[in-house]
Amino acid sequence: MAQAPHHFRRRRPRRALFAGIGGAIAIALTQPAAAQRIENQVAIFAALDKVTAKISRLEVPLNQTAKFGALKVTPRVCYTRAPTEPPKTTTFVEVDEMQLDGKEKRIFTGWMFADSPGLNAVEHPVFDVWLTDCAQPRTVARRQPQPGQPQPGGPPGAAAQPRAEEPLPEGELPRRRRVPR
Repeated sequence: MAQAPHHFRRRRPRRALFAGIGGAIAIALTQPAAAQRIENQVAIFAALDKVTAKISRLEVPLNQTAKFGALKVTPRVCYTRAPTEPPKTTTFVEVDEMQLDGKEKRIFTGWMFADSPGLNAVEHPVFDVWLTDCAQPRTVARRQPQPGQPQPGGPPGAAAQPRAEEPLPEGELPRRRRVPR
C-alpha cells in the first residue's frame, strides 16, 4: 500500500492537538472562575446634595439606617472580593424618603454596584446616593439564629424573619428578557 505524502502525515497530529486545545478553552470559558466573596459589616456610600453641591461620605453598618437630607439609607448586605481578584463591590440597599407629611416612601430597593454607579442609582430630584466601598470584613462565621431570636445587628426586640429575596450567586446577573424587534 502506498504511503500518503509527507505533508499529510504531519498535519494529523497538529489538527488533533488544536482540537484538544480548543476543547479545553471551550470548557474553561463555560465554567466561570469562582472568586470568594467577602461579607462586610459596613457599606460606604457617597451622597450628593444637588442644591448645595456638597458630597458626603456615609459609612453605614448593615441593617442600620443613616439619614442624608430627606433620605434614609439602610444597607442589608455588602460584598467585596479579595485584593488579588478583580474588584466587585456590591450591596443590597433600601432607600426611603421622608415626606413633608411625616410619612416614609420607599424610592429604591435593590442592588448597587460600586464599579458602575449609574446602573442602579437612586432617582431623586435633590439627592444622589451611590455605593463606593465596603469595610470591616467579617472574620467570624455567622451562626443561624434560632426561630424567634433577634438577628445580630437588627433592631432590639425584632424577631428573625425569613428573607424575601436571596442574593444571586456570585458572578450571576439577573436574566433579561429579549424584546422582539
